[in-house]
Amino acid sequence: MIELSELTAQARRATEELLEAAHLETGDIFVVGCSSSEIRGGRIGHDSSMEVAAAVLAGVLPPLQEQGVYLAAQCCEHLNRSIVIEREVAKQYGCQIVAAIPQPHAGGSWATNCWRTFKDPVLVEEVKAAAGMDIGGTLIGMHLRRVAVPVRLSMDHIGEAILLCARTRPPFIGGSRAVYSDTEVR
Repeated sequence: MIELSELTAQARRATEELLEAAHLETGDIFVVGCSSSEIRGGRIGHDSSMEVAAAVLAGVLPPLQEQGVYLAAQCCEHLNRSIVIEREVAKQYGCQIVAAIPQPHAGGSWATNCWRTFKDPVLVEEVKAAAGMDIGGTLIGMHLRRVAVPVRLSMDHIGEAILLCARTRPPFIGGSRAVYSDTEVR
């Protein structure tokens, strides 16, 4: 098993690289789905670890806070992949709050750690994040804005879990696509 400090370092590096590639603005939402089971080399949903999830959170949260970007933590399928966010973010974005509190085996260790770490956490049905990381096949796509663009980082795993990342861009509607670039339509 990889050292917890190494997981923190990997998660931080991945977050920093994705932030650089995504060009997020203050107040944007960054969604993370994280299988601590997959990170440990197990099967998603079968080897959950609060310690592993805490190590990943220790790497993900600081760079987001430094840039003023909000973390949205995806729960597992037992809570319908709902999202843990700060109450102020739910209000700001008009999200529907739902009545549940994640637990390690009903929501997952990742969401539970985020719930316990956030100042005023709530669970919402969905968000439309500007970018996100899927650690271990957690299927974050339902919580990304249209249009999702894959981002390749210098790394493709955190621990034993496959790491997939995406940023989003506004949909191009009409006209010649050659005229516009992602940065011109921000």
